[in-house]
Amino acid sequence: MSENTENEERLARPLIRLAKLVGIGTSYMGMSHDYHEIDDEVLIEVLAALGIEARDEDSQDAAIRRILKERYSRLVAPTVLHTAGVEDHVLVNTGILEAPSATITLENGEMYEGVIEVGPGDGSQAFDLGDRFVSTAALIIPADLPVGYHKLHVTVGGRTQDATLISAPSKVDLLDPMKNGSLWGWMAQLYSIRSSGSWGVGDYEDLKTMLVDAKRKTGADFILINPVHAAEPVSPLTPSPYLPVSRRLVNFTYIRPESVAEYAELPEDAKNQVDALHSDVDPLNGDSQLIDRDAMWRSKMHALWIIFKAGRSAQRQAEFDQFKANSGSDLEAYATWCLCYDKWGAPTADKNGWEQALNRDSTQIANLKDQFPDTLDFYRWLEWIAVEQLAAAQQAAKDAGMRIGIMSDMAVGVHPYGADVWWNPERFAKGATVGAPPDMFNQQGQNWSQPPLSPLDLEATGYQTYRNMVHDMFARAGAVRIDHILGLFRLWWISEGHSAVDGAYVYYDSDIMLGILAIEASRAGGVVVGEDLGVVPEHVADSLASHGILGCAVEWFEQRDGVFRKPSEYRPYALASVNTHDLPPAAGYLEYEHVKIRERLGLLTGPAEEFEASAKAEQDAMISMLVDQGYLDAASAEDRVAHESEIVDALYRALKDAPCKLFAASITDAVGEKRAQNQPGTNNEYPNWRIPLADAKGNVVPLESVFDTPGAQRFAQIFNN
Repeated sequence: MSENTENEERLARPLIRLAKLVGIGTSYMGMSHDYHEIDDEVLIEVLAALGIEARDEDSQDAAIRRILKERYSRLVAPTVLHTAGVEDHVLVNTGILEAPSATITLENGEMYEGVIEVGPGDGSQAFDLGDRFVSTAALIIPADLPVGYHKLHVTVGGRTQDATLISAPSKVDLLDPMKNGSLWGWMAQLYSIRSSGSWGVGDYEDLKTMLVDAKRKTGADFILINPVHAAEPVSPLTPSPYLPVSRRLVNFTYIRPESVAEYAELPEDAKNQVDALHSDVDPLNGDSQLIDRDAMWRSKMHALWIIFKAGRSAQRQAEFDQFKANSGSDLEAYATWCLCYDKWGAPTADKNGWEQALNRDSTQIANLKDQFPDTLDFYRWLEWIAVEQLAAAQQAAKDAGMRIGIMSDMAVGVHPYGADVWWNPERFAKGATVGAPPDMFNQQGQNWSQPPLSPLDLEATGYQTYRNMVHDMFARAGAVRIDHILGLFRLWWISEGHSAVDGAYVYYDSDIMLGILAIEASRAGGVVVGEDLGVVPEHVADSLASHGILGCAVEWFEQRDGVFRKPSEYRPYALASVNTHDLPPAAGYLEYEHVKIRERLGLLTGPAEEFEASAKAEQDAMISMLVDQGYLDAASAEDRVAHESEIVDALYRALKDAPCKLFAASITDAVGEKRAQNQPGTNNEYPNWRIPLADAKGNVVPLESVFDTPGAQRFAQIFNN
């Protein structure tokens, strides 16, 4: 037995067997190859979050028996995966002398006309259900089954059961220019980049301008933006775009009122009211210190109400009605949640509060909707307008010649008191949140406060929640970046009342979830990027690449034992960048902004002197790599303060030598910004996600001049040569 594996005695315990049976990891390897075994109490709490009682050995044994009986009693798993173009086998539980038969209803409602043959099972011994023995047989799914979400109808004896049959491409094909080359684009925090037409916060109209200008002035083919998932309906708004209230819907606070079609048709007095509201917040565009979303939204929401109440033409109303019909229950969930929030206040953990005391079927909810039908429809309308404007930005990017356009960022989860959790609590684990175990960058671990999707519910429902979310994102973007894509393989669950250190990994069916990504990306002709940084098993990068999904290569992270790798050694299937939104911009990093923040906020677990020394050693190692490989003149390296811009340019010249399929340049690096957008492990201790775009001197950089700055032009020259 290796010292890095569980011993036989531990593996034989009912608690460990039960945890493994439902996909809970009972040990793990940390980033520094440190081995950890999960404490019993943690495992018991995580099992409880899955609805499994396991407080003692009797309950553990009973749970094992119950789960095994349920699995062998069903004819077929609720969700099965098929790889298009390959002959696959689906296991079926049968009686000892019984043979299964099957038919398939295709996604378009037609019956599949091919032959589904029966083959041998997996060779395992029969399982005793008490009243009968069960063995296995295999249904052979033909290679010519088309891509899509189908229904498999299985019959054994007198019993019939359906399963969702997901037929996915083996991989996402690269775009033509990426097959023998690469594309490049920009990374931007949309809210931070304001134009003269903004309401104090960057919006969808700004995004449209940014995309077109990026192509026209720099030749870029995409812009990676922060998540624009749905947020709260009234102030105060949560600053973090990674803590949305719904991941299927989009954020309507990014609407530009003047770009709503009906604005142009407003009566003069109503238009004057909207214009006056804009004037009230116009000074916010010049604030270089803090993004004030709440002031923006108080004025903008009033303006949008004026436009909404002015009405629509018959054609526009018909389009709105069709949007509502197509959006289904998720739109109704969000609009209803917004109405409750609007009239009853922010949801909380208080058991007497509306979100804890009431659900979607409560009489009080129905009465509230009847009492305020216009307000309810207003929230539906806001979502329609937001979707229109986001889609218009993507269309403008494609019309301008961008090969990708918007690269949307998908957050790893949702707010615990948000619309998704309230309306459909069965989709989520109860009493657990997700995060990350301790690593070299976050020594106390991280708790992101988001309840994880239940792997049991995903399987039971054909992954419908995930399918809808991915489909909708690709409807308005040319690429999707999956934040913490490790979450498709495993998520670090932290039980309520425990610190981030005391968690456990819960495993998901990554093949099915990657298959769904392949279906939706292929249908949209899009690209998928998985953020695979941090504590990630080696096999994850291989799995992503085999599915045609790019990982991430961050120059500051590409090191081992204090030595930076040459970018020419990076893996091809990656989006390469110098930094991330969780690091200061390049100039700030060179000036040790990350050290100053952590010292000031008390985020270090060891002596500050040690962290400072390690940061200096890291920078020295990076400079050495740049000089040794010819990207930076040795004389410039001697005086880093005087030659800071040359060093930043050298970081990008080095990056360009990587064989990666995609490259992303940071707009903050281009303009000389030094402040970090986000400091992990903090909330209001640092103004996360509230830093406006400014230059090295602290002056606001307006959208109109972003791509004309010397830095933007230098980066464009680097990537276009």
